[in-house]
Amino acid sequence: MSGGEVDTEVATSAAEALAPEGGLMGGLDPINLMGTLAKAGIAAAGRPRDTVAAGLRFGLGLTAAALKSAALIAGVETRPVVEPDPKDRRFADTTWTENPLYFWYLQRHHIRRELVHDLVEIAGLEGSDAAKLDFLGELVISGSAPTNFLWSNPAALKKAFETGGRSLVRGLRNFVDDALNNGGWPSQVDTSPFIVGENLAATPGEVVFRNDLMELIQYRPQTDEVYEVPILCSPPWINKYYVMDLAPDRSFIEWAVQHGHTVFAISYRNPDASMSETTLEDYLVDGPRVALDVIKNITGARQVNLVALCLGGTLAMMLLAYLAAVEDDSIGSVTLLNTLVDFGAPGQLGAFTDATTIERLEERLQKEGVLSADDMRRTFDLLRPDDLVFNYVASNWLMGQDPPAFDILAWNEDSTNMPSAMHSFYLRSCYLENRLAKNDLRLSGQHLDLSKIEADTFIVGAVNDHIVPWRTSYRTTQLLPKADVTYVLSSAGHIAGIVNPPGPKASYRTAPDNPADPDLWLAGTTEEARSWWEPWSDWAAARGGARVKPPAMGSDEYPPIEPAPGSYVHG
Repeated sequence: MSGGEVDTEVATSAAEALAPEGGLMGGLDPINLMGTLAKAGIAAAGRPRDTVAAGLRFGLGLTAAALKSAALIAGVETRPVVEPDPKDRRFADTTWTENPLYFWYLQRHHIRRELVHDLVEIAGLEGSDAAKLDFLGELVISGSAPTNFLWSNPAALKKAFETGGRSLVRGLRNFVDDALNNGGWPSQVDTSPFIVGENLAATPGEVVFRNDLMELIQYRPQTDEVYEVPILCSPPWINKYYVMDLAPDRSFIEWAVQHGHTVFAISYRNPDASMSETTLEDYLVDGPRVALDVIKNITGARQVNLVALCLGGTLAMMLLAYLAAVEDDSIGSVTLLNTLVDFGAPGQLGAFTDATTIERLEERLQKEGVLSADDMRRTFDLLRPDDLVFNYVASNWLMGQDPPAFDILAWNEDSTNMPSAMHSFYLRSCYLENRLAKNDLRLSGQHLDLSKIEADTFIVGAVNDHIVPWRTSYRTTQLLPKADVTYVLSSAGHIAGIVNPPGPKASYRTAPDNPADPDLWLAGTTEEARSWWEPWSDWAAARGGARVKPPAMGSDEYPPIEPAPGSYVHG
């Protein structure tokens, strides 16, 4: 890849590592991590025999690798001490197996990885300490990979030779630019080809309502008739809404509109310090709750179908439980996309939401009022350092390549802050105490009981989702005894599993029943070589009511304010 050329595989891999829930990592306190490391050291010292054995295995491995490298010098074919992962594209160059020096670099890297894993296991920590130690170990391994250094990266050296050193000059230029303008982090994406409202968030529509928290967008119909039950898209506010309306032909909202639905979407304001006291209850009442009333006024519909992503899905379930408590059936059905409702096993992010970390985060939030977008994004990048950090160290700084122009990565760069009061309450009530799944949460004066929800529910998980592990999202099927629940397991990761238009790489799995054990469910599934968007279209059509003439854009009470995507998305 040179210049602005897009390496689609690399960009897609990085995109799958992204997530709106990345904001939860923003309060990570290095002192807390060092405390975990100290605990590990004490634990390892208490098991000296195992620690010495791990050190001996490391030394023997290095000795064996050195002997095998010497055999290559002598022209003797040899097998590596540790087989590299064939899916790791960093080491695809044959130089790593044919050149004795680079064979040694690669083997040393993998043997060091085994040592770190041994030491993590020997420490025997539990809970969030275990996950934090694993995180630190992976960060050390990723940061010390030979591909991160010019002298031990054969692809970078070849590039320098082929370009007469020009790649090194471009790499130095990229490094200096990132040091001055990107906080010293390698740039992930070339955002210059993307303009919000033109080739991102480009589905035609109008802002028909605005309050201090959000704008409501109504999309223009693209069919002669529409289903009488409109759809409201409830996005997360940890990132901007338009991951649901990404690029033409890759936009879920565009797909829904083109399949005969009247679609509305919430676009949240990017919080500043003036919103520090904004609560989760405010998001419930001034977000989707008020949006339902506006949509019913404009369309004349009695019910609205809800499509909700990630944290927006968590809020959607709170809203459904709230409406059930006040005997309001305004929501006909709900679609949950990569959403945590039961936080009992929340994946990697759960490791960083223990009581101590949350307390330290709250101290910072009280001073600043918001958790900044940059802090959230940078810290989250460290969860996937190979994809989101060191991949770009090698390509941008060592090989002089420009980062790819990729729509999902451009969306991720356009990130948002988090108001302190909301964020603190969310972390404590959901991640720390799991009160929503336990039916032990109160919002806006109502006790939220998920078991009272009766709306038909379509749940999408993604098989490679590291933010919302699919087995955890599957738990939602067991929390809704009165609802008709369909669970679908999509290909790809947290975001690429949602931005998943029909194509050759798309696939999903589903089953007729939802047993309590997700692995039992998986054993009973069948795989379809198409996007989950397609069965969702049939499911949504069956719950869309009659086909009618499209409603007007806005109403007398809620006239159009400005064209989509509105003003808040640019904040």
